[in-house]
Amino acid sequence: MRGLKTTPYHGERVGNILHFEEGIVAGNSFFRKGTDKAEPIPPVEPDRRRGEGGGIFGNFIAAVRSRRREDLDADILEGHHSAALCHLANISYRLGDVVPFNPRTKAFGDNKEAYETLERMEEHLSRDGIKLDGLQYRLGRKLHVDSTSESLVGDPEANQLLTRPYRKPFIPSL
Repeated sequence: MRGLKTTPYHGERVGNILHFEEGIVAGNSFFRKGTDKAEPIPPVEPDRRRGEGGGIFGNFIAAVRSRRREDLDADILEGHHSAALCHLANISYRLGDVVPFNPRTKAFGDNKEAYETLERMEEHLSRDGIKLDGLQYRLGRKLHVDSTSESLVGDPEANQLLTRPYRKPFIPSL
């Protein structure tokens, strides 16, 4: 999200751009690694009618009131996985380090795409007259996720942030 004037990147001026091992998703297009050719992403069609409630929040409340899991527009596990990605990003950020823009660190290892992303951001800011010398940013900690156990490998400090102490009677039944 940029509040300054910007040139498009893969056709997007403002939006989410996702970098994956096989390529980049920007807008409604997929750009296979090593190409600039956009492949359209087909829309996902719902496989059944929408439940009551008028939107995702209202539908969730309606399903809680009916006590019928099948009234949900989406399986609750989908919501859990979606929220987990946001929580992982927040954990990474909270445990990250403040690092200088200059001199450039080796924080991204050999991740070429991460360095290219940082360079685009630095170029974007400098075009708008923002001097980066002497400024810092927070570089999130790299997390290694074990999706089976839903834990973070070799990082007890990060694992502590995956949950919190529960109070009675809201104790999860695992």
